[in-house]
Formats: sequence, structure tokens, C-alpha cells
Amino acid sequence: MWVILALTSALLLGCYDIFKKMSVASNNVLGVLFWNTFFCALLLCPFIIADFINGTPVFDGNPTAHLHILLKSAIVLVSWTLGYFSIKHLPLTISGPISATRPVLVLIGALLIFSENLNMLQSFGVALGFFSLFFISRLGKKESSAPRTSMWLWMAVGATLFGAVSALYDKYLLRIYEPIQVQAWYSLYQCIIMGTVIAIIRRFYAPARNTPFKWRWTIPCIAVFLSAADMAYFYALSDDSSMISVVSMIRRGSVIVSFAFGVIALHERHVKAKLLDLIILLAGLVLLVLGSR
Repeated sequence: MWVILALTSALLLGCYDIFKKMSVASNNVLGVLFWNTFFCALLLCPFIIADFINGTPVFDGNPTAHLHILLKSAIVLVSWTLGYFSIKHLPLTISGPISATRPVLVLIGALLIFSENLNMLQSFGVALGFFSLFFISRLGKKESSAPRTSMWLWMAVGATLFGAVSALYDKYLLRIYEPIQVQAWYSLYQCIIMGTVIAIIRRFYAPARNTPFKWRWTIPCIAVFLSAADMAYFYALSDDSSMISVVSMIRRGSVIVSFAFGVIALHERHVKAKLLDLIILLAGLVLLVLGSR
């Protein structure tokens, strides 16, 4: 079941990347990010309210739990902020592959921290995934005028690093707390933190007001698809038999969705090479699924 949940999360995450790209194009990035956190909190607050109504607020009177969730919120917000700025200025065929390299870091962390072991099929699947992601990165560099010096490229790398830290931390949190409780509380804290940060920036940093915020229908779609993707992801990780290294690799299959959108809707280049790469990535995902049955 956790494999099916991971695949579902990957599909939803691909749609989330598309709506994110459409929302930040020629728009105020911090504004889009705040409304994303607001709608995520709005969607999940009923779960917090239900806990209090039922008299079972797990985090009530437990400051350690709130500190755990605050740390999770901070890590994700740093990753999102860097990721939103990078996806605004980079093609999906570059930002997507960089984000998709996250399983490499997660795998290293899973082996070192959680002592996970891969069987033969899973090992071949991960190897194909690594090869595919390397190939995609090489293709992406051809479309960047200065890939080694681009500030946006380094922001994408930073977002991936913090995303990997968040994924490993999720495995730890979900051994202690229920998935929906983690998701609901960290979404609420994200909204509060993001609102505070934006208020401070707009008060003391005038250039932040130069790019006006434009409302788009895609903005609430970001929150809907992200919340659904995270819910499937958290429940996949909460399964005692799940492996964070495999879940993370499957989840990064979302790059297939964003690449398809980039080619079909945005008319990005090197279509044949990218199609070959996606076939390799799909083969790796199939091996991971078969090896996890």
C-alpha cells in the first residue's frame, strides 16, 4: 500500500509543480508563497479543530512536539522559498531535474541514519534513476546561459538540499506522531512564520515591494495538490515497512509530469532526448515498485 501512496504522491506533486510555475511567472514570489501556506493551513485546520472538539489534541501541553513541528516548518519554508525563486527564473527542464536529484541525498541519509537496505531490483531501480537524473541535468545545462554561475541554479540546489533534510526528518517524526497531525500543525506554523517574515521584509526592505502581487486561479490549486500529495506521502512513510529511500525516489517521478507539461505546453527543446530519459526513469520506477512488493 505504501508504494501506491508514493506513486499517488508523485502524480499530485507533478501537478503541484505545474501550478507553481504558472503562479510565480512574472509575479511576486513571496506573495504566492504566503497564499500557498495560507490555503494549506485553511485546508488542514479542520483536523486540528476536530482534535480539540474530540478532546484528543495530541500536541496540547507538549512543548517538545511543537518544537519538532516548528523545526519541520522552518526547514520546509527555506526549501520552498529557494525553490519558488528558482522555478520562476529557470525552465522546468532545469528546475525539475535538479529537484529530482533529491533521492540521491535521501538515499545516502537513509543508509547512514536508518540503516535501510535495498534488494537487487530496488538497487537497479535506484541506479537507473540516478543515471536518468544525471542525464536530465546534462540536458538542462544546455538550455542555461550560465549554469555554473546562475544564482537561480544555486537556489534550486539549495532547495533540493533542504528538501532532502526535510524528507529524512519526516521519517523520524512519523515514528512519533500521526501523519495528519504533523501535516496540519506544520501547515499552520508555516502560515504564521511566512506571514511574519513577509511583514518584516516589506517593512524594512523596500525592493521587496517592487514586484506587485497578481492573483491567479492557479494559486489555491498549489495548496490543494500539495496538501493531497503530502498526505499520501506522510501515510506512505507512516507504514513501518516503508523505506524512505524508495519512497523519495518514487515521489521524484513527479518530474515526468512537469517535463510533459514543459514539452507540450511550454514547447521546450530537446524533446527526443528528454523522452528517452523519461523512459529510463520510468523503468527505474517500475523496478522500485516491483522490488517493494
